[in-house]
Amino acid sequence: MSWKDSNGQTTGKVKRLVSIWAFFLVSWISLPVLAHVGSSGVIVQKQVGNYQLLIRINPPDVVPGTAIVTVYVEQGRVSAIGARPIYFRSGDKGAPTHDVLKRIGQNQFEGDLWLMDSGSSSIELSIDGPDGKQQVIVPVVAMATALRDMPQGTGYGLALMGLLLVVMLVTIVGASNADGIMAPGQPVPARLGRRRWIGMVAGLLVIGLILTGWRAWWTSTAENYRDVQLYRPMPIKTSVQVLNAQRQLTIQFDTAANRRLRRLFSYMLPDHGKLMHTFLVRIPGLDAFAHLHPARRDTLSYETALPPLPGGKYLLYSDVVFRSGFTETLTDTIEVPSLKISAEAAAAAKPTDQDDSWLVTEPMGVKANAVNLPHLDNDMVVCGKPSATCKVADGSSMLWMDKPGPTLEAGRLYTLKFAVADAQGKAAALEPYLGMGGHAVILRSDGTVYIHLHPVGTYSMAAENSLLTRIADTARTFHYPDAVRFRDSIDKYVDRLNKLPEDEKNRLLSAGMPAMSHRMKAGNMVEFPYAFPKAGHYRIWVQVKRKGQILTGVFDTQVNEPLL
Repeated sequence: MSWKDSNGQTTGKVKRLVSIWAFFLVSWISLPVLAHVGSSGVIVQKQVGNYQLLIRINPPDVVPGTAIVTVYVEQGRVSAIGARPIYFRSGDKGAPTHDVLKRIGQNQFEGDLWLMDSGSSSIELSIDGPDGKQQVIVPVVAMATALRDMPQGTGYGLALMGLLLVVMLVTIVGASNADGIMAPGQPVPARLGRRRWIGMVAGLLVIGLILTGWRAWWTSTAENYRDVQLYRPMPIKTSVQVLNAQRQLTIQFDTAANRRLRRLFSYMLPDHGKLMHTFLVRIPGLDAFAHLHPARRDTLSYETALPPLPGGKYLLYSDVVFRSGFTETLTDTIEVPSLKISAEAAAAAKPTDQDDSWLVTEPMGVKANAVNLPHLDNDMVVCGKPSATCKVADGSSMLWMDKPGPTLEAGRLYTLKFAVADAQGKAAALEPYLGMGGHAVILRSDGTVYIHLHPVGTYSMAAENSLLTRIADTARTFHYPDAVRFRDSIDKYVDRLNKLPEDEKNRLLSAGMPAMSHRMKAGNMVEFPYAFPKAGHYRIWVQVKRKGQILTGVFDTQVNEPLL
C-alpha cells in the first residue's frame, strides 16, 4: 500500500485501513516463486507409463494465490488432465478434488490452481487418455515471497467507496429510527428530527466500533503474514579455518534466527545420498567451481575439507531438504584464504566425501589472448575453454547439442542437451553420478540466479519421495518421529551408503527414488529441462561420470529478453 501525504510520506492509518483490499486484489496475480535462487517455478520432465510429459508450475508469490500449471505432452495420447494441490500436513485425505486443465493446443494443457495455505505441498496431476491413466506428483513449495503495494489510484477509489457506504448506512439507520414512528396520513412529529439524529449518531458509533475491531483483526492478520507466512531464508554462518595444512569449511545454522523461522534441523533428508549439496563459485570471474558434500557433525553444524581451489571471494549455495519435502538453498559469501603447500601435500589431501568435485578454468568472458573481451557462445573459441565444445579432465570432449541459436531467450522452456565424445570422437559411455545421469549448475554472472539441475528437472527427488510417502499415508495429520532417533538413523544410512561400492550405491539410490527414473536417449548424453528466468550472461557447469571419474564441462551463454 503506497498512499502518501503532501510531504510524500505514507499515511499509516490509511495504509492499515485499506491494506486488506490490497491483499485480495493482488492475490490472483501469479508471478513465479523463486526455486533455488532466482529461478522460476518448478520444471519436470519425466516418463510415466506411455506418456512423456514436460511440466511447468509457477506458484504464486502471495498465498492464498493461484499457481499456473502447464503440461506439454511430448509422447502419448491424452484426453484430459486434472490437477489438485496436496499439502504435506493434511495429506491426501485433506486435499480438494481435481480441477480440469484446459487444452490450449494439440499437446498443451494449462490451468490456474489455487494454493490456499503456506507450506510444503505437491501438485498431483491425473492423466487420462487412450494410452491409460497415470498420476504424477510434482513437489511445490507454496510460500509467500512478496508484499504487494496497492496502486495509489485504486486506494483512493476504495477509500471513497468505503466512505460513501458508511454515509449511506448511517443515513439509513437514522431514517429507519425516525420514520418508523410515523403512521400513514399522520402529521410529522416535532421530535422526528431529533430521533433521526440520535439514530444516526448511534449508528455511527456502532459502525465505528465494527471498523475498529475489523482494523485490529486485519492488522494482526497482516503482521502474521509479514512475520510468519512471508518466506525468509535461513541465515547461516560460514567460516574457513586452516588445520594441518588443510582448509576446513564449516557451515552452521543460525539458532537465534531459527527461533522465529522454526526449521526442524533434526528432520533433514539426504537428497540422492547427501544431506547437503554445497557449491562454491569464485567471483567475479566464475573461474573456480566446487561441488561438495559437507558431513553433519551435529544437528546445527556441517563441515568439509576444501579442495585445492585458489584463494579469493566465493559465492556459496547449499541445498537441503526437510522431512516435510520443504527444500531450501542456503546462501552466503565467504573468503577462502590462499594456501601454499607442496605438491606432495596437495596430492595427499583427501576430500571429505568421495563424490566431491572441483574445477579451475578460464574466467567468464575472457579469451586466453585478450582481456575483458566477451567470448560467449556466439564467439567460438578453442576447445578447453568455455564454449559450445570443451575438453574435460580425461581428455574427452563435451558438446552442447541442439542449441537453438547463438543466444537464448528468457522465459522460454529449453531442453539443454550435452554429449561426451572420447579422444577419437566416438561416443563415450557415461555412468550414473549419485544415482542419476548427471548434474548441472547454472549461475548468472552476478550470482542472482542459481539452480542445481537434474535430468528430471529443477526439483528435489528427496522431496518428491517424501511427499509420495505422505500421500500414501491415510492419516489426516502427520506426526514426526523422535528427533534423535530420526537424525541418528539418517546419519547411519548416509554413512553406510558412502562405504558401498559405486554400482551397489547407485542401485540403492535408484531403488529409494523410483519416481526419478529418466532414461537418456543415448548412453553418452545427458539433458536438463530449464527456462532462464531473466536476461544476462550465464555460466553452466555440467557434471557426468565416466570410468569412475567425475567430469565437469563449462559453457557460457547469453540470454536476452524475448522479442515482442
